[in-house]
Amino acid sequence: MSITTLTEMFLAGLEHDKPDCFLYKKDGAYVPLSTRQFYENVRRIAAALVGFGVRRGDRVALMAENCIHWPAVDYATLGVGAVLVPIYPTLTPDQAAYITNDCGAEVVFVQGGERYQGMLDQRPNMPKVRQFVAIDHDAASDDTVALSHVLANVEPMSEAAFKESALQSKPQDLATFIYTSGTTGNPKGVMLSHDNLTSNLLSAARAIEIDSHQTGLSFLPLSHSFERIVDFIYFFKGATIAYAESIQTVAQDLGEVQPHFFVAVPRVYEKVINKVRENVANAPGLRRRIFAWAERVGREALPYRLRRESPPGALGLKLKIADALVFSKIRERLGGRFETATSGGAPLARDVAEFFWGAGIEIYEGYGLSETSPVLTVNRPGKVKLGTVGAVIDGVELKIADDGEVLAKGPNIMQGYHNLPAQTAETIDEDGWFHTGDIGEIDDEGFLAITDRKKEIIVNAYGKNIAPAPIENELKSSRFIEQAVVIGDRRKFLSALLVPDFEALASWAAKNGLPADDRPALLAADATRKLFAEEIAGVNAKLAKYEMVRAFDLIPEEFSIEGGELTPTQKVKRRIVAEKYGEAIDALYANAGD
Repeated sequence: MSITTLTEMFLAGLEHDKPDCFLYKKDGAYVPLSTRQFYENVRRIAAALVGFGVRRGDRVALMAENCIHWPAVDYATLGVGAVLVPIYPTLTPDQAAYITNDCGAEVVFVQGGERYQGMLDQRPNMPKVRQFVAIDHDAASDDTVALSHVLANVEPMSEAAFKESALQSKPQDLATFIYTSGTTGNPKGVMLSHDNLTSNLLSAARAIEIDSHQTGLSFLPLSHSFERIVDFIYFFKGATIAYAESIQTVAQDLGEVQPHFFVAVPRVYEKVINKVRENVANAPGLRRRIFAWAERVGREALPYRLRRESPPGALGLKLKIADALVFSKIRERLGGRFETATSGGAPLARDVAEFFWGAGIEIYEGYGLSETSPVLTVNRPGKVKLGTVGAVIDGVELKIADDGEVLAKGPNIMQGYHNLPAQTAETIDEDGWFHTGDIGEIDDEGFLAITDRKKEIIVNAYGKNIAPAPIENELKSSRFIEQAVVIGDRRKFLSALLVPDFEALASWAAKNGLPADDRPALLAADATRKLFAEEIAGVNAKLAKYEMVRAFDLIPEEFSIEGGELTPTQKVKRRIVAEKYGEAIDALYANAGD
């Protein structure tokens, strides 16, 4: 049958009937969950939701880490015609309560004792909530039930009843709210219909290679629209979904699960490459020279790698040697069965992409937003161009506005922002074009390149428009720089706040007789300042004069979600950074005579 709703997709995915539909960590080892057992769990949760009084169109909130219960709650909610509202598990209780109240959720699933207690403490701010479900801990109040109790004691909805309920959903019905990260102000509830998401997952599934023989490792938060749509595709295509134990254990999980496919944000790939380069920097001279030679060979072979071809002649022989000596070891760290990966959520630095492709590690960069369900473009096998986010997927139209903003149209464009008609009208124009807020270019072959966020373009004191993201990516290509934020709006020159890669810096400090265990002293040392000045000089050599970074400060703590500098999707909150480090920024310009 043709698939027009997420519930039809779910019913179709059940036909794969796999013994290892999911893999999850239990007692220190990965164990399988069959399609049949998963379907029974979904039907038990669906029956519980009906028992809680949930009706079609009602909102159900879910605040949890990636686990086997996440999709079960998702599909059960959709199956009874309700609307799932994911909440990032990294949000504070008051932020989670804001979303719960704004969407009007009546039932809230919460994982973790601390989160659960935090939500109970916020109860006065969520007057519509009448039922909490504790995912991995015992119930502690009259209006809370443990999910373990539901799965053990609630009679599952019959298959016939569930199917009848699931098939009542129409393409135009709301399926989910996705709350934006909120780089400025409160997050906005993006309203997505079944048609928005189903059209997107079917088009995206045609663009990327996923099938039933594969295992995908899921570690980006399922609250992130990118990970969720890929998990939908996994289920629809019959691929096994393995949930990482945590984001901190991904390196170990890769070895245990040996996935064929995963998706990640650029920072994950940057951390991998920085770790590789740090290991090489501390290796004996011969190994360093072999690595540098292999990297050159990989870059020379890029045109062939991108076409999945073997280079002819001497280059082919050199590449085989480089693979055996260097690249095979890097691929082994991804589990040994790795086939492809996808990057999204932010621009992937071109040199990072070139390194991985040169090493035979295919990373396909894509682009989209929560408001577009989310995928708009993606590089794909046989149609890839590094430095771009690929070409449009089926059904999507793109164009570039006069001011350079990327505009999109298609069945995947959101229904609007919840209770925010004015902001919806500002974002979707009268002709149905969604204004992404990103600046980009489309080349003659249809590949889209994103240069920066429209609101983040720096206009210096001389009126020059400067995109900070490409400069920041160049800075982060240094093995000593973990994070970078470029400053300079209405200023005479650019400066940067740099968070060092403290592992690499500690290794360097030990070789240079500096106090690696005393961060303030290390960062203030003349030798350290000189090191970073030289790294910046290397970047400046590639830039136009007005783009050069003239001053910098070193930040002793990593930007983080908890610290307020990053959104849950790892985007920098520039306004927060500017406020938090305002004195340091002012000092940079004062000392330079600005």
